[in-house]
Amino acid sequence: MKIAFLELQPWEEGYLRKHIDGTHEIVSIHEVLEDKHLNKIADAEIVSPFIYSKLTAERMARLPKLRMIATRSTGFDHIDMAETAKRWITVCNVPFYGENTVAEHTFALILALSRKVHEAFVRVRAGNFSLDGLRGFDLKDKTIGVVGAGRIGLHVIRIARGFGMKVLAFDVKQDSFWAEVLGFEYAGLDDLLGRSDIITLHAPYNRHTHHLINRDNIHQIKRGAILINTARGGLVNTDALLKALDDGTIAGAGLDVLEGEESIYEESALLGDATNPEKLRTAIQNHVILKKPNVVFTPHNAFNSQEALERILDTTADNIAAFAAGAPRHIVH
Repeated sequence: MKIAFLELQPWEEGYLRKHIDGTHEIVSIHEVLEDKHLNKIADAEIVSPFIYSKLTAERMARLPKLRMIATRSTGFDHIDMAETAKRWITVCNVPFYGENTVAEHTFALILALSRKVHEAFVRVRAGNFSLDGLRGFDLKDKTIGVVGAGRIGLHVIRIARGFGMKVLAFDVKQDSFWAEVLGFEYAGLDDLLGRSDIITLHAPYNRHTHHLINRDNIHQIKRGAILINTARGGLVNTDALLKALDDGTIAGAGLDVLEGEESIYEESALLGDATNPEKLRTAIQNHVILKKPNVVFTPHNAFNSQEALERILDTTADNIAAFAAGAPRHIVH
């Protein structure tokens, strides 16, 4: 079978070639998928994208032999699932790869804000060793609210308990066993927002969680709390976040993701698209947010450890092998 990998770094290509049956033909595109690439992969039976390569119905129409999509991610909102269902295309994901990885990055953002590491770094690089304005706060005895107590959320809770923090968790599925073992309390979302000194988001992104933090509930957040998002940008309404940062409802934000973050990388195209004023508005707001001194931003990098990337590639190779053997695994619906 012909397999097309998108957004693949050279070392990843070498790694996969060692782990995928040599009878398959592998084609790699190092960039984010664009329409101009489709001719190169038109006869591919398997396509493996990462999160920025959009597989729309229009693009899939130009892939007539496509039988499987092996996304190298947990989320699959970059794939038109209605179209895959219509064409009986199997979609497989990587359900687990970096629970501890993302949790560790979450605390990197928390500590950067709680101890003003980013501000201190910039100041010292400029030759200024003054401590003015750099006083932070302890994590011990603070309350952290974990929105989404799944695999990543539970790792965050473990680390938080190691810091001596109190933990509230919100999840549609509650597990009393883990609550007792790890020593945390489940709470409703509004209650969690009002009681937490730090709020960290680890929920999946779907139509139910779109703008989970929004104009209506963001001001229920305990004044002066810190908001962390290493999940998906669409969980937070950008307009609400900007206003909460401006009026002091939120004292700081640690963001690995932003709503409409792809627009930041596609600004020239966006500026020429008069049909998307809302996307342009969001892109401008994102720029304002990123320039704030109380915001720490990393470019969707929470997953990006060597170990996690290798786990992604291993699972992807296994998914492809299982599909080729007629027993696909990690199918998403």
